[in-house]
Amino acid sequence: MKMKFTYGLKRGLPIALGYLSVSFGFGISAVGAGLSPWQAVLISLMNVTSAGQQAGVAVMAAAGTAIEMMLTQLVINLRYSLMGIALTQKLSGKFTFLHRLLCAFGITDEVFVMAASEEETITPAYMYGLIALPILGWTLGTALGAYAGQILPAALCSALGLAIYAMFVAIVVPPAKENRGVLYAVLISVALSCILYYVPFLKVHISQGFAIILCAVIASALMAYLMPRKEDEADA
Repeated sequence: MKMKFTYGLKRGLPIALGYLSVSFGFGISAVGAGLSPWQAVLISLMNVTSAGQQAGVAVMAAAGTAIEMMLTQLVINLRYSLMGIALTQKLSGKFTFLHRLLCAFGITDEVFVMAASEEETITPAYMYGLIALPILGWTLGTALGAYAGQILPAALCSALGLAIYAMFVAIVVPPAKENRGVLYAVLISVALSCILYYVPFLKVHISQGFAIILCAVIASALMAYLMPRKEDEADA
């Protein structure tokens, strides 16, 4: 049986290398937003979610409330619970409740894809190996970026801080090119974000945390209503 810890490590190595470079940008942007390096590292170690962390830092930088933070993270990270439910169909009988809790912490988009692509039944040892290096890479990259941001020139830090946003663009562009619904949802959310930011009345009365929530919920709900997925697409 190949679903061992070492096999999981091997499968998780490419993910870890990718996370190492992307989280470097998060470390720089987090420190630039006012967090200390150790706070940025602690956030990455305890969350391991690029979009959620970036949005969370934005809420903290804007002095948002706990409710804003919780709602923002719920909207952005809800997809992970769906990924976890999907993976339960492939888990072996060795997965106790504790194993499920521990492995659920390490589920990311890339980890989910890697685990879901396995033909054999997933074991706890394999999942621990699969998530170990990505968590390490994400945390280490954040530490490198956070501390490098205190040494490198400001102009270079600003450029490197854009790396994480480039990752978001790279994630969105391929599905947006294939699905008009995704494209329209992106454009609507961008338009809403600009309105909430540049209209003085809205900018004063709607905090950045709630602005993120409104853009995500309104754009996705509107396109789900106007362009729902067909049954054959959903089945696929």
